[in-house]
Amino acid sequence: MPIKAVIWDIGGVLIRTENPTPRAELATELGVTREYLVELVFGGEQGMRAQKGEISQRDIWDYARNELKLAPEEYPNLRERFFDGDILDIKLIEFIQALKPRYKIGIISNAWSELPNALEEWEIREVFDVIVGSGDEGVMKPDPLIYQIALERLDVKPKEAIFVDDFVENIQGAQALGINTVHFRNRKQAIQEVNTLLDQ
Repeated sequence: MPIKAVIWDIGGVLIRTENPTPRAELATELGVTREYLVELVFGGEQGMRAQKGEISQRDIWDYARNELKLAPEEYPNLRERFFDGDILDIKLIEFIQALKPRYKIGIISNAWSELPNALEEWEIREVFDVIVGSGDEGVMKPDPLIYQIALERLDVKPKEAIFVDDFVENIQGAQALGINTVHFRNRKQAIQEVNTLLDQ
């Protein structure tokens, strides 16, 4: 069955923390470890609630500021400082854009709500035909439902899609539905494996 769609994860794939120094420096200033700071924003109950769309992005930052005991006037740029080491993989985006004339392009991401708006900020919203974010759908990978939502909106069957993600459990969730998968480790490897699947 020919491939009709290629679906991508965002964090750790299209957008990656290539420079850990800004986040580490921020953590040191705040008197915590980098690991604690990452867990505070992304992990724990509040992080999971944000990724399910149960609380807003503002809520998660208010929660982080409260846990860090920051006064309202302290670190007004906390969000910007936290993400300062993240980069958009332009070469990977160019590869994806080259696929567009022949394939539908989608996103499945465990992300905070209003994901399309975030992609507008990165100036890549128009690259994708379908955007499925956990915060907007209320369901997270590797729940089968989030993959099914994407397949339905792309109007493709599982065997007609490729899904690229950096977490093994998310890859396994897609495989359980019969979706072709690529476990992202680096750009070169992912592009090679996607092309191999497309050439079959």
